[in-house]
Amino acid sequence: MAARPLSPHLSIWKWGPHMLVSILHRAAGDGMALVGLPVLVWWLAAMAGGASSYARFMDHAMSWYGIVVLIGLSWAFFNHMSSGLRHFVLDMGAGYELETNKRFSVVSVISGVVLTVAFWAAIILL
Repeated sequence: MAARPLSPHLSIWKWGPHMLVSILHRAAGDGMALVGLPVLVWWLAAMAGGASSYARFMDHAMSWYGIVVLIGLSWAFFNHMSSGLRHFVLDMGAGYELETNKRFSVVSVISGVVLTVAFWAAIILL
């Protein structure tokens, strides 16, 4: 039994961007499921509930905390999409070289932020 290889401990692993992408992908998916779905259902119910119900929803959505939630949800969407595209490329068998994987991981995180900024800039400016 002593000749069996041991699983590496957390202290052996070196932190890399691919680990960050994995954690952010899970966090973004959970955020969209646990926060985004209730917000979507609330928005749909408010539209079905009439003008006063929708006005109440919009009061919350356009407050400072509502904007923070909406920006967070849009970041979660774009980040999850970017890392999902990275995962799709990896599933095709490409991008497993260490430097390519690290570069693609960094691009994935940055593109989530850039797409979120561009999305909100388009909403505010248009």
